[in-house]
Amino acid sequence: MNKVVLITGASSGMGKSTAYILKNQGYIVYGAARRMEEMQDLKSQGIHIVPLDLTKDDSIVSCVNTIIDKEGRIDILINNAGYGSYGTVEDVSIAEAKRQFEVNIFGLARITQLILPKMREHKYGRIVNISSMGGKVYLPLGAWYFATKHALEGWSDCLRLEVKPFGIDVVIVEPGGIKTPWGLIAAESLRETSGKGAYATFANSVADTMKKDFTNDRFTDVNVLGKTIAKAATVKNPKIRYVKGYSAKLAITVRKWFGDRIFDKVIMSQYK
Repeated sequence: MNKVVLITGASSGMGKSTAYILKNQGYIVYGAARRMEEMQDLKSQGIHIVPLDLTKDDSIVSCVNTIIDKEGRIDILINNAGYGSYGTVEDVSIAEAKRQFEVNIFGLARITQLILPKMREHKYGRIVNISSMGGKVYLPLGAWYFATKHALEGWSDCLRLEVKPFGIDVVIVEPGGIKTPWGLIAAESLRETSGKGAYATFANSVADTMKKDFTNDRFTDVNVLGKTIAKAATVKNPKIRYVKGYSAKLAITVRKWFGDRIFDKVIMSQYK
């Protein structure tokens, strides 16, 4: 029986790439996102698409029920949806901070809660949470985004211990620099939030660096991550963590072995 996969955030980037790869491998794939119009190419290739807004509980429930009503189960959940809210802690509103957690943590947690009963019933499941190298390291002016990724790492570790007895694996993928629109969108968000006022000079310098980084050839092609995520979702004995993408392993290693003060100096040297 072909396994059923649900991928959130399938309208672009890593989510869309993973959807194509798993469909080609014979899986029954459902792609979910707010922007249904951006998933019509998936639909044309035989991938099912469903609307999903992770800030609305009724949308989350409807998404899961639609798939279970048709397929009877969801075997693999790839929690890929998310965004990066950038700006100084002083400038970002608490309302925006809560929205960042609503999408990157609480919406992710809610859809996982709804899918777990069927996984337990079938004594099989694979949950792949797309974190970031930002779950282990940090960069300036992205406090709320990095907070969600640090939270996701700990949340995933606890979940892994809870569900292992039921035949369910929890896997974390920690991407580094990837060629997607994510960084350009985050840079514009940073300019809008902190591009004027007390932090303007630093904020615009960081935004300029982000724009430069996300438009050069050093960053990793999105399909490399698509293959990594597909592997994490399907290999018989998955690793607990997969680190992939430009500078991810290097950044995590520098912080781990040289400490935070050295890491701070290395990071801040980029903005002088």
